[in-house]
Amino acid sequence: MKIGFIGLGNMGLPMAINLLKAGHEVTGFDLVQGQIDAFAKAGGKVAKSANATADGADVVISMLPASRHVEGLYLGANGLIAYANPKTLLIDCSTISPKVAQAVAAEAKAKGFAMVDAPVSGGTAGAQAGTLTFMVGGENSVVECIRPILENMGKNIFHAGGSGAGQTVKVYNNMLLGIQMLGTSEALRLGIANGMDPKVLSDIMSKSSGRNWALELYNPCPGVMENVPSSKGYAGGFGVDLMLKDMGLAIENAQDLGASVPLGELSRQLYESHSKAGNGQLDFSSVFNLKN
Repeated sequence: MKIGFIGLGNMGLPMAINLLKAGHEVTGFDLVQGQIDAFAKAGGKVAKSANATADGADVVISMLPASRHVEGLYLGANGLIAYANPKTLLIDCSTISPKVAQAVAAEAKAKGFAMVDAPVSGGTAGAQAGTLTFMVGGENSVVECIRPILENMGKNIFHAGGSGAGQTVKVYNNMLLGIQMLGTSEALRLGIANGMDPKVLSDIMSKSSGRNWALELYNPCPGVMENVPSSKGYAGGFGVDLMLKDMGLAIENAQDLGASVPLGELSRQLYESHSKAGNGQLDFSSVFNLKN
């Protein structure tokens, strides 16, 4: 299958490479030359522009940082919807506002396209291993059509509902993850302050009622776990600013509904403080070193 892939960042690049490994012909584009070079080295074809990835493509996948980037890519007279063949299936794997996802999908549908929102969970490790979880919003027939493609990049494919439903699940999942990481970091720091070995503490808690994903698979304490950002100076992974963005999307959605999310709001403030202290580009698990 011919696939266009727009956005070859920390998540998009390994996802695109897994599509290549599955035997697809993948044409990619990114604004960062280093990412393009890595994609080409893996066997991908490089497009001269984002729109050019759609030339002759059966499917176009986008993985972009924020709502404004997705709107800029798809909408307007020079957008992908205006450029591409309506027979091309559109999959947006970015994490964006559910309202924006619905608006872009509605515009795509009006122009004859089938489109789904399919944000992911699993981090860079999951992207590299091809074990991501996809949360998909869109029509059932379209979801089933693209399922084999998503299975080349992930192991859990959930149809959450109509357009925007995937984004709704994703932003609340990330809100919960952000809260968990803060709580896990506080518990570990307290244990260390009491003279405990963080590896022993983590092992005990991971087999007790406080167990969670951050503790078991993405431990924020340096030296406890190999091959996670905390053991690499918090480099790579999922940035503080990206977590801050997602927490903001969740709270914005809650406000639209008149729902109360006090833990979410407090957590967002803590990530904002950590970002303003110069840590925005570090992995979000760096809140282990948060100073109030």
